[in-house]
Amino acid sequence: MKCLIVDDEKMARAYLEKMCQKIDDLEVVASCENAETALEILEEDKVDILFLDVEMPGLSGFDLLNYLSYQPNVVMTTSNTEYAFEAFEYDVSDFLKKPFNFPRFRKAIDKIKSEEKQVEDSFSTEEIYIKDKSKLVKVKYADILYIENVGDYVKVVTKGKKNYIVYGTIKSYAKKMPKKYFLKVHRSYFINLHEIQDIEGGSVVIDGKVIPVSRAHKSLLMDRLKIM
Repeated sequence: MKCLIVDDEKMARAYLEKMCQKIDDLEVVASCENAETALEILEEDKVDILFLDVEMPGLSGFDLLNYLSYQPNVVMTTSNTEYAFEAFEYDVSDFLKKPFNFPRFRKAIDKIKSEEKQVEDSFSTEEIYIKDKSKLVKVKYADILYIENVGDYVKVVTKGKKNYIVYGTIKSYAKKMPKKYFLKVHRSYFINLHEIQDIEGGSVVIDGKVIPVSRAHKSLLMDRLKIM
């Protein structure tokens, strides 16, 4: 699992690198002292785990998450516990209060691995259950056209014009959906790549719906289409 460390304190970065070295399947691809440098790295090279401080000169850790065009597993590392609630609003995987020891660090990594395995297992069934009023409805991933952010809810639009309004965020759905099908193209849209009818300028069309593509996400979209 590829990791990126972002912390303005040199000793904190060195400590995290040492922790990562103790776990065989973790690879630190870079370690940087500010969010601006981290953002450049993350737009060029996707990582599996982002170890992120909150308070840094310039962009904060939360600012970095707002700018990111995809959602890696995020482990917040800070000495200030007042950020804990806000951190989990960003769907972070874990929150490590400085100073932390190796057993606590290992617990965070094990949690991420467990969640990844659960997601992979659910992908193999090629379907997801969506809450529709008082019941759960089984929907195939391939039948989902796109997911749209609507305030505190998301609208799941499927083939046949059937819509489901469920409580949640685009970020939370990004973790649950299979990457071979879906990509976030805008802060408010998560689309099924196989259902794109055409692409023009800063938008895509799916089932007649014109969906905006942000500048930050367009390069990712084009890369994914090349792979397909």
